[in-house]
Amino acid sequence: MKFKVDVECTPEEARQFIGLPDVAPMQDAMMKELQKQMIDNVKGLDPETMMQTWMSPSIQGWSEMQKMFWAQMGLTSPGASPEGETSKKADK
Repeated sequence: MKFKVDVECTPEEARQFIGLPDVAPMQDAMMKELQKQMIDNVKGLDPETMMQTWMSPSIQGWSEMQKMFWAQMGLTSPGASPEGETSKKADK
């Protein structure tokens, strides 16, 4: 024997019927707080602050950063000039 029951109700009515709490006020408060934090973080994203955050203190300038990028690309070894002087010495 099978019974089929169709119930038409809104999600809010179903939550109340089952006895679940209304979390809408908490969700609204959390979304407002999240939006406030995101706006505060975006305000602090000027180029100088981003570069200071992303770059470690050990990098001594743009030439060091360029060498690091070339080394990551596998074109030269770390500390070598872009012309490949270190790789020529390694071949000998």
